Amino acid sequence: MSERMQIGEVAERTGLSLRTIRYYEEVGLVVPSDRSQGGFRLYTEPDVARLKLIMRMKPLGFQLEEMRELLAIIDPTPGSPEFDDPAARLAAFSESAEQRCEELRAKLRIAEEFAATLRAHLGTTGSERTRNTTA
Repeated sequence: MSERMQIGEVAERTGLSLRTIRYYEEVGLVVPSDRSQGGFRLYTEPDVARLKLIMRMKPLGFQLEEMRELLAIIDPTPGSPEFDDPAARLAAFSESAEQRCEELRAKLRIAEEFAATLRAHLGTTGSERTRNTTA
């Protein structure tokens, strides 16, 4: 059997908070593989991989229901729903992810332009300050 980790170690490995991991369990996105005799959640490597997959969906704005559906297609667990045409559904999600990535890239370009503007102003302001103090 693979190594079992408590929620704190999983949080460290994923960068997620304990609260977020518990929330993902509550909404059914991830379920601990086991519980200790004391009732502590125990996770395995596949559970960590599933959490990392969820983390990749989050910045793209996928909603909980979309995440559930995607997970049922690409990382099914016992009891996951089945789809008539999972390949077509996955293709639609892939197209949506590509579109969302492009939107994020566009926002990043705007943010980088703004940061460059600020850097340019800092350089100008710094030069003016130097001239004013030496004059």
